[in-house]
Amino acid sequence: MKLKKLRSKIDSIDKEIVRLLNTRAKVTLDVAKVKEINGASIYSPEREREVLRKAALLNRGPLSSRSLEAIYREIMSASLALEKPLKIAYMGPEASFSNLAALKRFGSQVNYIACASIADVSLEVEREAADYGVVPIENSIEGAVTHTLDMLADSDLKICAQVILDVAHNLLANCPKSRIRKIYSNPQVFGQCRIWLRGNLPCAELIEVSSTTRAAQIAAKEKHSACIASLLAGKVYGLKVVARDIEDSPYNITRFFVIGKTDVSKTGRDKTSILFSIKDKVGALHEMLLPFKKYRINLTKIESRPSKKRAWDYYFFVDLEGHQQDERVRKALLELESKCKFLKILGSYPVGE
Repeated sequence: MKLKKLRSKIDSIDKEIVRLLNTRAKVTLDVAKVKEINGASIYSPEREREVLRKAALLNRGPLSSRSLEAIYREIMSASLALEKPLKIAYMGPEASFSNLAALKRFGSQVNYIACASIADVSLEVEREAADYGVVPIENSIEGAVTHTLDMLADSDLKICAQVILDVAHNLLANCPKSRIRKIYSNPQVFGQCRIWLRGNLPCAELIEVSSTTRAAQIAAKEKHSACIASLLAGKVYGLKVVARDIEDSPYNITRFFVIGKTDVSKTGRDKTSILFSIKDKVGALHEMLLPFKKYRINLTKIESRPSKKRAWDYYFFVDLEGHQQDERVRKALLELESKCKFLKILGSYPVGE
């Protein structure tokens, strides 16, 4: 009898939740009308961050903040779908880590476009076949994703948000570990699982493919073959889990960028990404960094890449704390621009995670 009363209580709460969700959805539609009049972007990373922050502050348990964020992610995803049927491009196919990152950021209620490469993701957004794209930028073990750096150098798209994804690699196959002769995966993934592979399958042939999902597709069809991919890839392509969490470091994190055509407003906790090239003289890089020291701006990352326009000519990619509209950041970038050959602000976006 007690169970029946408790279930009845849950039913009453669910009724109220559904009513409130639909009330919230109606207000979302009003917001969409105002955005349309003002020419504002439908997706607002700064507002998203504010909603999640407030929900976390209101949370008194027993739900964890992570669980509450997942619920709100789907609420906001459904709201985006009401405002406009958003299309999100990612480096695919389905069940890739870029797909997982896109789902983490935008939820399940928007439309997704799987692309064959980072360049294709950029192209889909540039020609407005997609509203936003999701691309990997760096891994905590293997470092920067050079294809993304090169794309950002050449494209006019802006960084709108970042996604931090805890990456777990799993050995998937339809045969026992002892019968595995070939293993397929992305080159970066092999780099993140070197020690485990050397200790457990030293004789297996490691074959590089474009993505972990492509690896799963091949392993599902070939005898005595396996792949290193996500658990979602195993479910999608009908592969069994031979070994879980085979990455060499327990702190295996990949950072992704959301790219689009619009700038993002300040939130008070932002990052800005820039790239610049320097004049060919002694101490040039040191001189470029002085404005950041002068205005007390913390640099969280600096990466160099060949410009591909002239031998020994390099671009420098820098992440810094603050928004490009912040007074100190604005002054530092103005001084940098006066010293360097070329400066490009890739975007300011909420730190978020």
